Amino acid sequence: MKIATWNVNSIKARLPRVLEWLGEFSPDVLLLQELKCVEEAFPAMEIGEVGYNVAVSGQKTYNGVAIVSKPPIQVERTALPGDKTDEQARYIEAMVGNVRVASIYLPNGNPTRDENGGNHEKFRYKLGWMDRLYNHVQDLLTFDDAIVFGGDYNIVPTDDDVYDPIAFADDALCRSESRKKFRAIVHLGLTDAYRAYNTEPHRYSYWDYKAGAWQKDNGVLIDHLLLTPQAADRLVASGIDKTPRGREKASDHTPVWCELAD
Repeated sequence: MKIATWNVNSIKARLPRVLEWLGEFSPDVLLLQELKCVEEAFPAMEIGEVGYNVAVSGQKTYNGVAIVSKPPIQVERTALPGDKTDEQARYIEAMVGNVRVASIYLPNGNPTRDENGGNHEKFRYKLGWMDRLYNHVQDLLTFDDAIVFGGDYNIVPTDDDVYDPIAFADDALCRSESRKKFRAIVHLGLTDAYRAYNTEPHRYSYWDYKAGAWQKDNGVLIDHLLLTPQAADRLVASGIDKTPRGREKASDHTPVWCELAD
């Protein structure tokens, strides 16, 4: 089973690229983030015509996550538990075949400082969301499922995952508080699928549209697939497919993928 994650930065704007990549790479499951549309506006018909089922947790203009899958999708959750007042569409979880998958769009968290130098409300929201994710992962680890938590985590795990660590030192992607909470989630017993097979530094999944970042390879690695032990035992390959990022009208992210044995 090939499982990929991809922040498409507007499914409407990126639909030709998504359909193109589904045809070329043929993943069994594709976890999407930053749809920027409500469920009713998601192009389910077009994606269905190329052989995929869809499940969507959408939001007008912002956020939005989806699961696109060849196997049937049994939706388990369309929101991260722990805060019933949170209306941002950032989490969807489902069973596909014999694997549980979650598509995650973790808050960016910038700016990190308010006008008084304290933690900005956006950064506090990010850290609180990560606490909720920690609790939910901990709960799911009591199951016997193979689980893949995939998505745009908006976390650069180490300085080897960013082109300029000094410039990003106070960015929410790299702040020590963010990294500490990400490590805590991983240390519950998860495996980073990409790093299990790829140890080279400075391999990225996101390049800004500005200042020739793509051409200069000035990127960050913020898209991750985290596997429970039952899924990690089945991991046979992983990688980053940079091909879509180099095409016309591309997302600023590119797919990260892994393959699990049956």
